[in-house]
Amino acid sequence: MYVLGLDVGTQGARALVLDAEGEVLAQASQPFASSAHLELLPPGWSEQHPHEWWNAAVACLRKVTDELKLCGRDPRGIKAIAVDSTSGTILPLDRKGEPLRPAIMYNDARSVTEAEECNSAGKILVEKLGYKFSSAFALPKILWIKKNQPEIFEQTSVFAHAVDFLVSKLAGNFHMSDTSNALKTGYDLIDRRWPAFIEESLCIPTEKLPQIVTPGLVIGQVTEKAARETGIPSGIPVVAGVTDGTAGFLASGAVKVGDWNTTIGTTMVLKGVSKELVKDPLGRIYCHVHPEGYWLPGGASNVGAECLEKLFSGKNLDELDAYVPQYAPTALVVYPLVRKGERFPFVNPDAEGFILGQPRDSRDLYTAYLEGVGFVERWCLEVFAELGAEVGDTIYTTGGGAKSVEWMQVRANILNRRIVRPKLTECAVGAAVIAASKTLFESLELAVSAMVKVGEAVEPEPKKVELYDVNYRIFREACVSRGYS
Repeated sequence: MYVLGLDVGTQGARALVLDAEGEVLAQASQPFASSAHLELLPPGWSEQHPHEWWNAAVACLRKVTDELKLCGRDPRGIKAIAVDSTSGTILPLDRKGEPLRPAIMYNDARSVTEAEECNSAGKILVEKLGYKFSSAFALPKILWIKKNQPEIFEQTSVFAHAVDFLVSKLAGNFHMSDTSNALKTGYDLIDRRWPAFIEESLCIPTEKLPQIVTPGLVIGQVTEKAARETGIPSGIPVVAGVTDGTAGFLASGAVKVGDWNTTIGTTMVLKGVSKELVKDPLGRIYCHVHPEGYWLPGGASNVGAECLEKLFSGKNLDELDAYVPQYAPTALVVYPLVRKGERFPFVNPDAEGFILGQPRDSRDLYTAYLEGVGFVERWCLEVFAELGAEVGDTIYTTGGGAKSVEWMQVRANILNRRIVRPKLTECAVGAAVIAASKTLFESLELAVSAMVKVGEAVEPEPKKVELYDVNYRIFREACVSRGYS
């Protein structure tokens, strides 16, 4: 028995078929076709044609079913399919489930004014859940369509998230969504309903919003039409999916209360599991609801591997990594921002990076930048703890920055915690885990424990932990002196 996870991101689609032990039985990826005309959008706007998502998904699904057959496995052995995609992307569908315009993507910034309207109208919800609407959220985008494209708004049967559209193409039901995607559309995750202000103050009929269920719940089956297109046998259960961020979190192996995942890509994203809703009066974080009733507090720093891409471009980073053990800890203190502004662990649009000390050479400087990211990570985890979240003794890590074992060791020493990197870090793994959570297993925790395998683990080194404690205090003092607190 096996499950299928489909991840549709910003650049393309990825599909994985995993068995109950997390072994990959089939896999495929497909980039999107070019949308040259969408590149002519005004600055700050970002759109995609949803049919491109589906075409890439079809290509992936056909490839994995063919691969299963070549290996002597029957595609009818797939027990469930789950999909993840971008969070905050929104798409108006007509009464037949067809798109009325291109999707407005998560990173589209046109709805800044509408976001403020949502914050004002939804003040009670904002205070209740502890986050603020921004232009990255779906609800302000819907309000923008209502104000600027009223004819499309009137024709809309439902405003679907990216996942919803893909699920509808598989199972035919385009009026369903999940709690993970619904957060940025203003869904009340505590009372589990669409709050009244959406209809009463924003004049957006809640009948145009999807019905919300828990991720992993079976919401349909692969239709005959979808079977002909994808090669996936009809009748296979399709379950409610999640955002790509939640899928990536589950793929890390973090699942129990106190577990945290740090994803180091261009920037750094932290997410953990908490028993209670964690709220921040400064608005630095927000909480998704965990599929099994816990909360998933998270935050994102502008610090990450971007500093290596910009400052060490053209260098062989593997060679630099090899020297890290003999240089760490360095005598340098670095805040590794390479762009203006920070959003977590503090908010300051004018914040800039800094270096204290004179590097001996490029290896010393490189190591110091790795340490700087670790210092920011420690600070972020301390903020979560101060806000009431439990932070355990293991940090799971994913993203391009997690590929370096030497960097993992530096972070383990700074955090004084075990750092674990999973064998597979793709979002499609998280989608597959969701598919398995109520089919192959009795719970999500059991599915993650069985299917997510450890690829690398490092333990803190006590002597270096002590040295980094001193350097971290200097780092924090330097930040305070610059007003970064």
